Amino acid sequence: MDRTQITQAMVDAYDEYTHLTLDRRRFMERLTALAGSGAAAAAIAPLLAANSASAEMIASDDERLSAKDVVYGGSSGEMKGYLVRPKAATGPLGTVIVIHENRGLNPHIRDVARRMALEGFIALAPDFLSSSGGTPDDEDQARDMIGKLDPAATVANAEASLQFLAKLDGANGKVGAIGFCWGGGLVNRFATASPELKAAVAYYGAQPSAEAVPNIKAALLLHYAGLDERINAGIDAYRKALEANGKTFEIHVYDGVNHAFNNDTSAARYDKAAADLAWQRTVAFLKKYVS
Repeated sequence: MDRTQITQAMVDAYDEYTHLTLDRRRFMERLTALAGSGAAAAAIAPLLAANSASAEMIASDDERLSAKDVVYGGSSGEMKGYLVRPKAATGPLGTVIVIHENRGLNPHIRDVARRMALEGFIALAPDFLSSSGGTPDDEDQARDMIGKLDPAATVANAEASLQFLAKLDGANGKVGAIGFCWGGGLVNRFATASPELKAAVAYYGAQPSAEAVPNIKAALLLHYAGLDERINAGIDAYRKALEANGKTFEIHVYDGVNHAFNNDTSAARYDKAAADLAWQRTVAFLKKYVS
């Protein structure tokens, strides 16, 4: 199916399905109406969704990296995560928490952690569904589980992840965080709660309340997709609150791209040019504040 057959209305319907009120049946009904037939909708749906089979840019057994699953103390129980570091590193390294989308700790986010490690950081990708038994293979189930998480508990588990990284052998004690979609929103809220977080990078993440902004200590890098009306509605208020409170921040809006433009496993929404530019900015920003 050629990407040009996927319209913005189809992308918007998928966004409503994954983040708002549509269930799977109503999403497919809407997609069928937009595509013109059930067969066309069935072909387009996988292009809108993420495909775990195409998740690896960096092989899981890349010889340049040391990667393993870890267990550490969370706010109220064990947290599971994926820890990656470069083998050739000399001297203490800056550390980065990689926070997943609303699909949990899946192969794509593990791949992002490996990419971050190759940039010279120790990367930890926590599973914020650890208390619920861990991320399931079924994406719809993962989304439902994440929707039931307590927001305060997720922030507390992000702080536990920070403390784990800060004390890790080979780390320099400086911790940053990068999050995507649901994880971007968590990064924003985490920044309002953690005095020790040095840098926070949020990709198309929901903004925190203006009242919480004075508590932010971290430098912020905020990436937004130009076509993402749902999330972008909160940019102006966030910007004004950050400016009024003298916070260190950058905001970049990437014109003509959709929510989840960084996710290369989603054929319809991934935009390589925007993703590459955002990644370059992200790496430079994290090197400045946590290396």
